[in-house]
Amino acid sequence: MVYQLWDDAVAGRLAPAERLVYRSNLLGSDQRVTNTGGGNTSAKLVERDPLTGRDTEVLWVKGSGGDLRTSGLQNFASLYQEKLRALQAIYAVAEPRGAKSAAEDRMVGYYPHCTFNLNPRAASIDTPLHSFIPARHVDHMHPNSVIAVAACRRSKELTAEILGGEIGWTPWLRPGFELGLELERMCKADTGLKGVVLAQHGLINWADDDKACYELTLGLIETAARHIESRDKGSQTFGGTKYQALPEPERDEILFGLLPWLRGQVSTARRFIATVQADAAILRFVNSRDAARLAELGTSCPDHFLRTKIKPLYVDWDPQNENLDALKRKLGAGLEQYRRDYAGYYEACKHPDSPAMRDPNPTVILIPGIGMVAWGKDKSESRVTAEFYNCAVEVMRGAEAIDEYIALPQQEAFDIEYWLLEEAKLKRMPPERELARNVALVVGAGSGIGKAVAHRLAREGAHVVCADLSVEAAAATAKELTDIYGQGIGVAGTGISGRGPAIGLQVNVTDRASVREMLKQAVLAYGGIDHIVVTAGVYVAPDREGSISDSQWKLTFDVNVMGSYLVATEAREVWESQGLRGSLVLTTSVNAVVSKKGSLAYDSSKAAANHLVRGLAVELAPLVRVNALAPATVVAGSTMFPRERVIASLVKYEIPFEESEDTEALRGKLADFYAQRTLTKSAITPEDQAETALFLVSERSSKITGQVVSVDGGLQEAFLR
Repeated sequence: MVYQLWDDAVAGRLAPAERLVYRSNLLGSDQRVTNTGGGNTSAKLVERDPLTGRDTEVLWVKGSGGDLRTSGLQNFASLYQEKLRALQAIYAVAEPRGAKSAAEDRMVGYYPHCTFNLNPRAASIDTPLHSFIPARHVDHMHPNSVIAVAACRRSKELTAEILGGEIGWTPWLRPGFELGLELERMCKADTGLKGVVLAQHGLINWADDDKACYELTLGLIETAARHIESRDKGSQTFGGTKYQALPEPERDEILFGLLPWLRGQVSTARRFIATVQADAAILRFVNSRDAARLAELGTSCPDHFLRTKIKPLYVDWDPQNENLDALKRKLGAGLEQYRRDYAGYYEACKHPDSPAMRDPNPTVILIPGIGMVAWGKDKSESRVTAEFYNCAVEVMRGAEAIDEYIALPQQEAFDIEYWLLEEAKLKRMPPERELARNVALVVGAGSGIGKAVAHRLAREGAHVVCADLSVEAAAATAKELTDIYGQGIGVAGTGISGRGPAIGLQVNVTDRASVREMLKQAVLAYGGIDHIVVTAGVYVAPDREGSISDSQWKLTFDVNVMGSYLVATEAREVWESQGLRGSLVLTTSVNAVVSKKGSLAYDSSKAAANHLVRGLAVELAPLVRVNALAPATVVAGSTMFPRERVIASLVKYEIPFEESEDTEALRGKLADFYAQRTLTKSAITPEDQAETALFLVSERSSKITGQVVSVDGGLQEAFLR
């Protein structure tokens, strides 16, 4: 059931344009009404012209690239309605004109000339649909239930049977100027018309009152949904069950072994981030007898296949009787065939001016017993891709319940996917950041250097797995990153795979099982791992005689040496399965090369860690580069400098202080003292270490491995020998 959420008390407090945003957010909040980033709404409002001071009619319409659920007024274009309608005269004399003509595409270039009040939001290609319909308020949605009707073989007849005579029907026509003119002709021919089902596309409807328009939208969607549910095939949906879903623990183990390998296979052109969907609806589809047939037909709504490609890759793997190796073999063969099919589709449908063929790898992969794996350039995009195929499955379910599902013809699909206007939009996108499409695991991210590294890598576009012995501290860092960079607009994903650009995990680096579980959760979240930075470490302060116990010696080596070794050796399998170049950065210390009293265990462990770097660089070459950063006296934000240690150091160095001073003030005094011992006379901060970590994981250091880089402000006694 689609729920009515309109609140008159809320709407009554809003200005007319704000009411449009309110209506849009309500519609976008329900995936059954429209998909993320899909659909658009509009309102024709009277505004004061800033040039003439006179009232003028302005079309407010969701702009290009917006999302109804999350949009604010800044996401809506505003255009003079009079100027938009005047474009019809320009188009009428263009030759040749018509659907998919160059003349139709050129009309988009006129929209900026119609801008009201210097609004910078670009108008979308759907603008004529809203402008040329005479009603004041228009909703264009992509509801699963109505698209199911639109994607049936008997779509026209079913529209009349289900939705009645006030709702018209039009055959497939690519969104744009011609479709806007066609809707205007339909409105003039039948003044009682309240909406139109757009074949293979969606629903558009209208009213002169915004609440009435909203309620009409919901009513039409609900009517179609009830009709479909009354004819649902129950256990025989999609032809009935062929395979059984695997229990969640078994599924996750297979995904842990599969996803890094699969990520490497689909990342032949550029790296991708994964989202796993394994809810009941997707599992019913992938486990069904009809899944292979329906998947091969491809999707219908153009919003769907712009993300999901012309079709997904379905692999006919028996989860009850075949193992992971068999799945990889079948997927390998399936990927090769998919690329051949995609190249054939491109060659058969391309035009002389078509853009070059894009990445031929699938963005949606369907696996019986497991679910769906969707791919995108980042987490949000892969979640949107998964969401869109969720919608495609529901469309196929509905269409097959009431009739027979048909997909958009390949040529029409191609002309959307490779539309020159879409290509131009892609070229206008800003360049990707340095670590975009990468997954970075920071061990020790709960505080100090680790937290600074997590923030620095995220700023360059990395998806960051924040791991720490304290899961609360790890989660806090992940939340900070998500608050800064946003959750993204995608809403799909099962379990940890439904999270945003950063996650927090607990890990005990001295326990191999704990390390493996950390890596498993990172893989389930994003599909693989590219870079690991280990900042976790321990310093046990000695007693007054300068000694620590045997158990403390062991702990020091377990954390500072064995911990990094366990992370590296467990991650090795992920890296090698993936086959993508990566990097490992360990955190050692300048103490590794400076002999001094009172920190024998710590200094010895860091010396061992330095050599571990060199050994791992040899072991993991050529796929993974291994380097280290060696800090010195990083006091600010460091868990290795609790108040007691700071006070002990201040006493040791005879630095004046008051017991009443807060810990940060005391740390500042100690940091200043340490700074004066350096050649640069500067305090060393966690952010200084983070800059070096970024350099060591980035392509800027692509020819550097097996090295230890001191970040100490210049301590002569710590010069590496």
